Amino acid sequence: MPQKGVTATGADLVNLPGGAFVMGTDGTYGYATDGEGPAHEVELAPFSIGRHAVTNAEFAAFVAATGHRTAAEGYGWSFVFDGLLPAGFSPTKRVTGAPWWRQVEGADWAHPEGPRSAIADRDDHPVVHVSWDDASAFCAWVDGRLPTEAEWEYAARGGRVGCRYPWGDDLEPGGEHRMNVFQGTFPRHNTLADGYAGTAPVEGFAPNGYGLHQMTGNVWEWTADWFDPAYYHVSPRRDPPGPPAGAARVMRGGSYLCHASYCNRYRVDARSSNTPDSSTGNLGFRVARSPSASSVRRHGDPGRTVAGDLAG
Repeated sequence: MPQKGVTATGADLVNLPGGAFVMGTDGTYGYATDGEGPAHEVELAPFSIGRHAVTNAEFAAFVAATGHRTAAEGYGWSFVFDGLLPAGFSPTKRVTGAPWWRQVEGADWAHPEGPRSAIADRDDHPVVHVSWDDASAFCAWVDGRLPTEAEWEYAARGGRVGCRYPWGDDLEPGGEHRMNVFQGTFPRHNTLADGYAGTAPVEGFAPNGYGLHQMTGNVWEWTADWFDPAYYHVSPRRDPPGPPAGAARVMRGGSYLCHASYCNRYRVDARSSNTPDSSTGNLGFRVARSPSASSVRRHGDPGRTVAGDLAG
């Protein structure tokens, strides 16, 4: 049965007013080849976005209602971080240049570490092993869409200007862990200092200034845009839609595998990409929507939107 707040007419969204903000970065701490700069002003219309990434329980409701079969289920396998596999797991193909990724037969959204794993105790964790097409299908089911890359960054910043993280520039202010990323020496020794080896519950850390949880860390999130590292040089100021075509889609936010020594992309201004048919154990998504006039009147300030509020 569909979960409360997850039906074909609604989802748990936060209304954002839009407006102008500075997107991207001119900092030297990022990856120039990803096209993180130049920093440039963007102006957005009002929109709504998920309070958190779509959960396993929410995706299960979608599958039960529609019979959707994910790309990973079609292919019969997906990529799993080998640090999450049990000792003695059968040898599998590894990714050249990133041997910690294993091609695991039977891994999919309902079996994140392969056919002997399950999500029974992970209802409130983000769904993973979903392709861009799978994410788009879910969004359509709740009368929504994936956020544009610009919407995603605006939302992630939570009203802050020029900061690396949703809460400021200090990764662990006062020694406090504020997101789920790899702790220790990547990829072999995870101290679990932030409390998690793999995914964390979607509301496991405090929200940003807009009330949005885990815009960085935990899982990468698909956006609507095609990826082009040169796009920021030519993107329009008003509601940039992303390039008209491409080979890969933009992912944002980093994941539980990000570490300063390997993937310093758990920042609000960082970006990466993957082909639309790809699925991995650290890639999920959240829903966005252009709100109806009635919804804007009812929720003029950022706040909770429950099932049905944005229908039509």
